[in-house]
Amino acid sequence: MSDIAVKKLNSILPSERRNSCIKKGTMKVMLDPPNDENLHTIQSVSRSNGSIASKVSCGGLSGHFEAPADPIAQEIEYIPSEDLTPIGDVEKSLLTLLHRLDSKEWLTVLEALNHVRQLSIFNASEMVDILNAVVSLVIKAMKNPRSALCKTAIMTSADLLKAYSDQLLETFDPLLLQLLLKASQDKKFVCEEAERALFGMTTWITPNPLLQKLEPYVTHRNPRVRAKAAICVSKSVSRLGVHGIKDYGLEPLIQLAAAQVNDQLPEAREAARKLVFELHGAYKQITPSNEEPDVNATLYQPDGWEQYCASILAPTAAHAILRITCNGSSISPS
Repeated sequence: MSDIAVKKLNSILPSERRNSCIKKGTMKVMLDPPNDENLHTIQSVSRSNGSIASKVSCGGLSGHFEAPADPIAQEIEYIPSEDLTPIGDVEKSLLTLLHRLDSKEWLTVLEALNHVRQLSIFNASEMVDILNAVVSLVIKAMKNPRSALCKTAIMTSADLLKAYSDQLLETFDPLLLQLLLKASQDKKFVCEEAERALFGMTTWITPNPLLQKLEPYVTHRNPRVRAKAAICVSKSVSRLGVHGIKDYGLEPLIQLAAAQVNDQLPEAREAARKLVFELHGAYKQITPSNEEPDVNATLYQPDGWEQYCASILAPTAAHAILRITCNGSSISPS
C-alpha cells in the first residue's frame, strides 16, 4: 500500500471510530404523583453526531419508542415513602394489581410495587382482602435477580410491615427469610435497604410474636443471617421491658444470647452483648433484694445470677455470659 493510501485511510478511521462510539445514557423509573398512570421510562442515548431518545408509558395508554441499536446503562430513581402521594383511581389500580405484580415485564412489576406502597400508606384498608396474595408476589419480586426490582420490592415490604404490622404474621415467615437473606448479601445498596426494613420491623411488629419468628435464625448456618437475626432479637427485647421479658421467659432469651456471644461475626457478638446487659438488668429488677422471690420462679434469687446462668446453660456458655456481665458491670451497654 502506498504512503498516500495509508494517509487517506488514517484520515478516515478516526471519524468512523468517533461515529461508532455511543455514550451511556440513563433510564429513570419515576412516579409522578398523583396520576395513576404515572410511571414512565425515559431512555436516552447520546451520539457524537446526534441523539436517539425514547419515552414509554408503562400504563400502556400512550407513548413512542425507538430502540437504540446498542445497550445503554440504566438508572432507577427510588422514591422515599414520605415522597409518595395517593393514587388517583384506587379501585382501578386494585382491579389489576395482582396481575401486574405477576407480570413478566419488570417495568410493569416495578410500577405495581410502587402502587402497593401508595396503597399501603394511604389506602391500607382497601388492600386487606388481597393482602396475602400481594405479600407473596412482593416476595417473588424480592427474589428477582434484577437488583432494581429487588430493592423496590424490599422498600415495598417495609411499607407493608409498617402499615399492617401484626396482620402480616400469617404470611410473615417467607418475608422474614428473604429480608434476612437480602440483608446478608454483597450488593451494598440492596443489603442496606433490607437492613432498614428489618430494623424498622422491630418497631412495627409486636415483640413477642416477632421473637418467636426470629429464634430459628439465630442459629442459621449462614453467619450473616445469624448476625442480622441477633441484632433484631436485641432490638425487639429492648421493647419488651422488664415485665415483657418475664412474661416471655428469661431462660429462652438468655439461651438466645448465649448462642451468639462467641459467634464468628463481630456484629453478632455485639448484639449478644447488648442483649445480655438487657437481660441482666431485667433479672435484677425481677428479684429485688428487698422482696421475696417469686415462688413460681425459684431461680430468680437475689444475688443468684451466677447460679441461675449455670443452671440453664452449658458451662462454657454460662462462663461467656458471666464474663460479659462481670467485665461490663460498670459500663452501660451502648
